[in-house]
Amino acid sequence: MRQVLIYRGEDGFWIAECPSLPGCVTQGETQDAALANIKEAVQAYVGALEVDNLPVPQEHFDARLVTV
Repeated sequence: MRQVLIYRGEDGFWIAECPSLPGCVTQGETQDAALANIKEAVQAYVGALEVDNLPVPQEHFDARLVTV
């Protein structure tokens, strides 16, 4: 289970990223597409680490919403 950030980019596409997996970022034309893509990206990221016998980072992200 991983936390994911999703937000609209400047080009109108939705960006999805998994902060606990550095560089694990994708996008989609809709929120649903971006979420489907990040699920696939997380699975591929973790799978690649496991194939290379590298440690999989623990989930550690703590989100806070701040009004400025």
